[in-house]
Amino acid sequence: MSFLLLLTWTTLATHSTAAPAAQLTARLQALIAPSGAEVAVAFRPLDGSPEVVIDADKVFHAASTMKVPVMIELFRQAQEGTLKLDDPLPIRNEFRSIVDGSPYQLSVGDDSDREVYSNIGKTMTLRALCEAMITVSSNFATNLLIEKLDVKKVRATVKRLGAEGMQVLRGVEDQKAFDKGMSNSTTARGLMVLLEMIGRGQAVSPTADAEMIEILKRQRFNEAIPAGMPPGTPVAHKTGTITRIHHDAAIVYGPRPYVLVVLVRGIQDQKQSAALIAGISKAVWETHAR
Repeated sequence: MSFLLLLTWTTLATHSTAAPAAQLTARLQALIAPSGAEVAVAFRPLDGSPEVVIDADKVFHAASTMKVPVMIELFRQAQEGTLKLDDPLPIRNEFRSIVDGSPYQLSVGDDSDREVYSNIGKTMTLRALCEAMITVSSNFATNLLIEKLDVKKVRATVKRLGAEGMQVLRGVEDQKAFDKGMSNSTTARGLMVLLEMIGRGQAVSPTADAEMIEILKRQRFNEAIPAGMPPGTPVAHKTGTITRIHHDAAIVYGPRPYVLVVLVRGIQDQKQSAALIAGISKAVWETHAR
């Protein structure tokens, strides 16, 4: 093949792969603009096709997406033999603020799960607490696991995986820390990296990562990314919501699996933010997966 023909072929091949990415970017921006919200998107196919990112390094409050690295660290320690997933953990509702060590408690009325509270004074396995942390986003389970695992080790694992955009400082509902601006934060890129590593079986091990994927598939809040694709599409994902914050981060197992992260800040009504995320998800599905 002559140099000219090779150059022409390379140019056409690059254009053919780049064009859908550019079209998808334009379509997503058209969906985002009318919302008036700050929205970050990180989309990465697992087959090596071009990714699409929009404000992927903008920092957001992590909300409950920070529970993904906590799960990864739990499975990492289990893999190393530091603990076993079926080890029992005493359930007590008292935690220490990272500001001054003062005690605080969680309220069942502010949480999304009652089961852990019903076991105060008893024990639950680490596996059961992880299930509650991910599938129903239990804050109580999260704090118990962070206390057991050591938040510094969670951060070290995030750094090792190359997801520096995710910053886990503390457990949930530490009001003194919140008042001082000491909150967990993330970027869309940071979450994308973590989920990609899980999806590729490289976060802990192929076996451990496969188990984490199954837990993520049991997520019960499915009004955002899953709502934008055909019913029954397998989606392993974690949501996060607080006031004017709504996130979803997923591994989508369509014909061509991909990672999609959408972070939204500035919409009060979560039905509206869910619809926006679902619309973004639908656009990605129609462009890439079909």
